[in-house]
Amino acid sequence: MWAASCLASCCAACACDACRTVVSGISRRSARIAYCGLFALSLIVSWILREVAAPLMEKLPWINTFKKVPSREWFETDAVLRVSLGNFLFFSILSFMMVGVKTQKDPRDNIHHGGWMMKIICWCLLVIFMFFLPNEIISFYESISKFGSGFFLLIQVVLLLDFVHGWNDKWVGYDEQFWYIALFVVSLVCYVATFAFSGLLFHFFTPSGQDCGLNTFFIVMTLICAFVFAIVALHPAINGSILPASVISMYCMYLCYSGLASEPRDYECNGLHKHSKAVSTSTMTLGLLTTVLSVVYSAVRAGSSTTLLSPPSSPRAGAGKPLLPLDKVDEHEEKEKSKPVSYSYSFFHIIFSLASMYSAMLLTGWSTSVGESGKLVDVGWSSVWVRIVTGWATAVLYIWSLLAPIMFPDREF
Repeated sequence: MWAASCLASCCAACACDACRTVVSGISRRSARIAYCGLFALSLIVSWILREVAAPLMEKLPWINTFKKVPSREWFETDAVLRVSLGNFLFFSILSFMMVGVKTQKDPRDNIHHGGWMMKIICWCLLVIFMFFLPNEIISFYESISKFGSGFFLLIQVVLLLDFVHGWNDKWVGYDEQFWYIALFVVSLVCYVATFAFSGLLFHFFTPSGQDCGLNTFFIVMTLICAFVFAIVALHPAINGSILPASVISMYCMYLCYSGLASEPRDYECNGLHKHSKAVSTSTMTLGLLTTVLSVVYSAVRAGSSTTLLSPPSSPRAGAGKPLLPLDKVDEHEEKEKSKPVSYSYSFFHIIFSLASMYSAMLLTGWSTSVGESGKLVDVGWSSVWVRIVTGWATAVLYIWSLLAPIMFPDREF
């Protein structure tokens, strides 16, 4: 017994040392990756609790306050929302703490990049505490999550537009025949994929013998947008490029597919209903993976490109001479600390806060199950319209990005 106790103590000590070593190894360069890893962990925890936590939550009196016990799906939804709320609060608190950080000399810079053991402990405590909150708070959070998810999707669209325009400008900037050919090839592939994808959508979501006018409208509208993108981009007054038009066309067609695939499985125009369970699982897995990747890109790119939140008014190294002379090492360290931050820490964490809401909606099918229907539906009309409207918003923003410089030539876009 004594030997087993010693062995257990040694194992626990080794595990703590290993965790401490890993956490202390997170440097300034890898801090953003660590935040992304923590967000990915929250998704895994949400998914696991969604599958296994329902029987335990049914026994908690402050959660199961109903005269008639809801279905198992209600508790699965509630578990996901509670983890999401803890994640949202964690990143929101960090975002509030980082407001106004302009230089690396700010003490909060060390909080953003260090203290990982304490951050992980705080995150765990926040998530656990969420399971002691009343259902009314969770229901309210679910309601505002729909709006937060909409902001997250809007940010995704803006960043995608920024990416494709930057991609095009970079290749055109080389001013070599090879890169012009590469632009044409990539654009051609994107357009071929777009129209081939539309054919598959017509096959699966407009079956013969059924009145599927709504699905036909969605697909045709997306095809019209693809043609409009090309016409506007190639207009002599616009002097645009076909590459951004082709990439945005393919993305809009993907959003159309994502919306149609989210239609209820018993809807006669959903050709995927025969493979309900398999499609639902694969779609959710792909959606979670896409969410993690998009959050990584959004947090890094949006944070680094938000110049309005990080104005160049911070103190600079060497702006004033010290009262006492410093040696070269101290002077170098002082200059390093006085450097302006490379991205907005506050906006960086806002991205994760909104992504926490979006991931909850993804896992719960944008349902309004808490306190209402008592059922969880992985897909539904709410999810359909969110994705379709996102595609239309993408089209409007892309057209605006082409027309705005012509309509307002005195402004810089």
